[in-house]
Amino acid sequence: MLDLHYWPTPNGKKVTIQLEECGLDYQVIPCNIGKGDQFTDDFLAINPNNRMPTLVDHTPEDGLGPLSIFESGAMMLYLAEKTGQFMPKDPRGKFAVVQWVMWQMANQGPKTGECGHFRRLGESEGDQSYAITRFTDEVNRFYGVLNNQLYRQPYLCGNDYTIADMICYPWCVNWAGQGQDINDFKYFKRWFEALSERPAVQRGMAVGETLRNDPTALSSDERAALKAMLYNQRARPAPESGGLL
Repeated sequence: MLDLHYWPTPNGKKVTIQLEECGLDYQVIPCNIGKGDQFTDDFLAINPNNRMPTLVDHTPEDGLGPLSIFESGAMMLYLAEKTGQFMPKDPRGKFAVVQWVMWQMANQGPKTGECGHFRRLGESEGDQSYAITRFTDEVNRFYGVLNNQLYRQPYLCGNDYTIADMICYPWCVNWAGQGQDINDFKYFKRWFEALSERPAVQRGMAVGETLRNDPTALSSDERAALKAMLYNQRARPAPESGGLL
């Protein structure tokens, strides 16, 4: 059995898409990031980075007990290896996929997240125009990268649908909120619409939709507390004793 500690964000939905595409049995364990579940001791025991999602495989191949994996890209590589699905076997094909997984994790995801953050923030914290322009333009560049990659091939790594496609798709769904127009990227748009029609993608995207928090239901004090918890985090101190010094 696979446990997925999850909240319905693009990073979580990458993994639910793959789980659905692979036809795997899994259990969703809600990790309510709006209430601080990611900071509990139990969660930190399986994910020291206090970010969801986290995957726990209770029946790993080595038979040595539960195996926990954090970082969505690592989970997707693990599931591809575990199932033998959506990952080429030959080295060239495999690393064509791996490099796009790394691109998504290092570029598309973080900077699109920053784009959304500053566009939502608006003027509430002062003039954000530089940051909004900076990250909106960078996200536009990403759509161009995808568009050019899809110019002569149906999927990011060629003729076959892989985890490279799955990992990039959820971060594209809110293209309008990112200040983009997908009609400017016709090859990307063809790919996006094709993936949107896949039943497993639709199921993966729908996981946990009823779990969402309603920010309009929060008082001003609750909104301030949420902001203080989620934004501008600094290092968590290590225990004072019991270490290797």
